[in-house]
Amino acid sequence: MVDFGLIDEWTPAPGRLITWVASTESLERAQRAPLHPAPPSLQQEQYLRLADRHAHAEFRFSGLCLVTAEIPIPDLDRGAMTQVIHQFLLRHDTFRTWFAIEPDGAVRRHLVPEEAVEFVPVDYGRLDDPESIRTHVEKTTPGPFQWDCFTFGAIEHGESTTVYLAVDHLHTDGLGQYLSASDFAQLYAGQMWGEAQPLPPAASYLDYCVTERAHSSQLTLSSPGVRKWLELLRGNDNRLPAFPLDLGKRSDGYNRSAHRSILLLNEDDASRFEQVCRANDAEFVGGAFAAAALAERELTDSDYYFGMTPISTRTSAAEGNSVGWYVTLVPVAFPLGPSTPYSRALTIAQRAYENGLRLAPTSFHRVLELLPADSEIKAEPGWVTPMISFIDARDFAGHEFFDEVTAGVYANRAASEEVLIWINRLRSGTRLSVIYPGTEAARESVERYVAAMKSVFVAIAATAELR
Repeated sequence: MVDFGLIDEWTPAPGRLITWVASTESLERAQRAPLHPAPPSLQQEQYLRLADRHAHAEFRFSGLCLVTAEIPIPDLDRGAMTQVIHQFLLRHDTFRTWFAIEPDGAVRRHLVPEEAVEFVPVDYGRLDDPESIRTHVEKTTPGPFQWDCFTFGAIEHGESTTVYLAVDHLHTDGLGQYLSASDFAQLYAGQMWGEAQPLPPAASYLDYCVTERAHSSQLTLSSPGVRKWLELLRGNDNRLPAFPLDLGKRSDGYNRSAHRSILLLNEDDASRFEQVCRANDAEFVGGAFAAAALAERELTDSDYYFGMTPISTRTSAAEGNSVGWYVTLVPVAFPLGPSTPYSRALTIAQRAYENGLRLAPTSFHRVLELLPADSEIKAEPGWVTPMISFIDARDFAGHEFFDEVTAGVYANRAASEEVLIWINRLRSGTRLSVIYPGTEAARESVERYVAAMKSVFVAIAATAELR
């Protein structure tokens, strides 16, 4: 079973807590690490600038990603775990870098030498309540402007052990979190029993950032991909996409995150849903966007859907094994008439999704940077759009173990300005999770939206039985 939600909702059992953190000497050497010419990715740079602008917030503004798993081992071998952590950190070069915003405004990377990386275990003794463990994890994992913005831990319960990785969003995406867990499992098995196959090569995330920036620097307002993005925005009244219902956001302070998760479909119904999609020249992901558009039509009488979805930008086998923030946004936009049936909506949504994928090489972040000051299209610093992310986790190696362990993927209760939706298909069923601004108006709107989406999913799946 895999849980999704906010760290506040993680309820680890009591146990002895051991945390692996950077040693004092390692931190001192990291602080002296030289500049490296590889820039941050476009998304990383926006993220860092936003974190810097809100450094005064009385809570952690940046994202913290927590991956947990309870495994049937009473006591971890601490020496083996220390070796695994070092192997992992040296395998993925994003973890050896830190950033600073220089006086000239540039965001520059520093690269920590491999020999300077040293994480050591610290035994905190027994902690008896989940809140103390959660607080410890959040308080001991630094923010994105410190090199060691990631920690590792184990909670020994007696008959089992919960292991975790807490890492700032700066260094990881959804697939990166899965890869981290997979790497740890294989590396630990190799340390303890020597049975695991060697891990396949992982690409350099720094090389990816260099390549992304080199490509983006060649884009201009006349580039075909840029023109298509601007065409979509102009067709949306010169506005970025926004959630269609009232979120009641406050303007005099921060809106903190709230969370909602539901089971959309059990696996039998998910298979029926996919069957209907394929009968109409669509895949499950196209069906998800058709459902979102049909739900919005029901709630707002909208005749046009304009959504965004994050997709992985990994393009090689080695990048497929690499932890980093390999993500870009692509649009899913299409008209929907007042009487367009499910079957037609599925086909239209799938084509719109495929058209959006063609814009993956044209970073939306870069498009907005190119806008002239007098452009009718406005994007404020720190802009954010709603999104729907679909992942079929049944494609992941080792997915068959997901239902045999108690695992979790959690985020901190950071600032929230939009509605972010994840649809995850597992063997046990397809779940929908939402992070949204924690206001009463947003809660009511999200409840309505989620109920409408579930209704459409169920209705589409039901038509398979009539075929």
